[in-house]
Amino acid sequence: MQKLIKLIGPKYVSIARAWVPTIVGWGTVGGVGVVYFTDWRLILDYVPYIRGKFKNDD
Repeated sequence: MQKLIKLIGPKYVSIARAWVPTIVGWGTVGGVGVVYFTDWRLILDYVPYIRGKFKNDD
């Protein structure tokens, strides 16, 4: 981590740390949007708890 701070600079590292919550939030919103606008069952079949609910739904 210290090498990264020396390479980029402490100013830009602090700016990047300030943006992390925003990036995580928008990434979550984007992921939910992809699941919503695509075939949600195809994606949710990989979630173990939800996978069992749709076995007889063919």
